[in-house]
Amino acid sequence: MNTRTDKLAALLRLSHDLGNPQHPLAILAEGNTSTRLGGDSFLVKASGSNLGTLREQDVVECKTAVLLPLLDQSGVSDADTEAALMASRADPNAKKPSVEALFHAWLLTLPEVEFVGHTHPPAVNSILCSPRAREFAEKRIFPDEIVCCDVASVFVPFTDPGLRLAQKIREQTKAFIQKHQRPPRVVLLENHGLITLGRTTDAVLAAMLMAEKAAGIWLGAAALGGPVFLKSGQVERIAGRPDEKLRRRLLNL
Repeated sequence: MNTRTDKLAALLRLSHDLGNPQHPLAILAEGNTSTRLGGDSFLVKASGSNLGTLREQDVVECKTAVLLPLLDQSGVSDADTEAALMASRADPNAKKPSVEALFHAWLLTLPEVEFVGHTHPPAVNSILCSPRAREFAEKRIFPDEIVCCDVASVFVPFTDPGLRLAQKIREQTKAFIQKHQRPPRVVLLENHGLITLGRTTDAVLAAMLMAEKAAGIWLGAAALGGPVFLKSGQVERIAGRPDEKLRRRLLNL
């Protein structure tokens, strides 16, 4: 999958899956998706577009080099951020990129990350809007959660969406990479939503759906006095098992 046409088609399929009404992950204009292109650009959902009905004209090609320098600056106004987003468009007549294109731009620079998805799933957000949000990010409760979502997730305390959120995502993701020596599969945004990333659209969708399933089980277990968390040794054992690594390959994760 090397051509722009292939990447665009894959991005549209992923967007439609994430916006599918049968998966209550994103409604109306919620959420966004992106994919890395060759060179110094990426495709991202346009602001105000609907994931479930996303069309080619609702996708914007942006120049990474225009956006990444903003993440190293402080005191950038909202107006200057908006101006940079508009200036990043490869086609000046294209629609306005999502303000969250800023964190997509950075996440797509990570090794093995070709696609990124962001949604606001109800069960996940039920936990992210609770006092136990960080616990949900740091602990695991069943094996398939580990297979699809890794041993832990990045946790980002609530931050105003836009540039400041992109900066905080970069900061917390770098800390995760330093600890685990690999990019995360899941980023959890307190009082906001869920980001999943990976080499394939299958990986992004699998992590998204499994995180929402895990959150639902988490909430059910909490009603019965739980959840009962897997011990760290159990988590690492499952993550390293040869059969689970094979399953990840077969699932294109």
